[in-house]
Amino acid sequence: MSGTAQKTPRDRALNVVRGYVDHDPVAVCEALDGLEAGDSLEVYAILNGLLRSTISIMELTSRPWRLDDLVRRADEIAVSAPLHYEFAVAEATRAWARGGSSALRAASCRDLTGAVHITAVGVTVLGLVVWGRTGFLDVLAEFHEAARAIADESVYDMS
Repeated sequence: MSGTAQKTPRDRALNVVRGYVDHDPVAVCEALDGLEAGDSLEVYAILNGLLRSTISIMELTSRPWRLDDLVRRADEIAVSAPLHYEFAVAEATRAWARGGSSALRAASCRDLTGAVHITAVGVTVLGLVVWGRTGFLDVLAEFHEAARAIADESVYDMS
């Protein structure tokens, strides 16, 4: 069994975000390579949870952000998306930054893999705004460990 087949949806979600943080198109593609439909949906759900959490933290901390900064960062990060998604990712992120979520919903209905990329870029952009590169990578590592501990605990809890 290959290493890719052994990755959990959680691993894949975090790896695609890390790939975007590192501006590494190979890591972005490898994170989602061979992803099956059911797992795509779970990866998308995990990324949506991260996105909602990051937005909540931005709101709670009153972290200032400027539209032009989000768009610039989205453009920089979207270049690591597969070519056939790069434009869609950048456009959906721009629309979201302007307050329109319809592009995100439309993308998720038409193309789940595209929605995964769009959401991963959104998580990355906001994570970098809130924590900076090093801090965001630390947050992702903490999330991964906490999620793994919860998953391990639920495997052994047969009550």
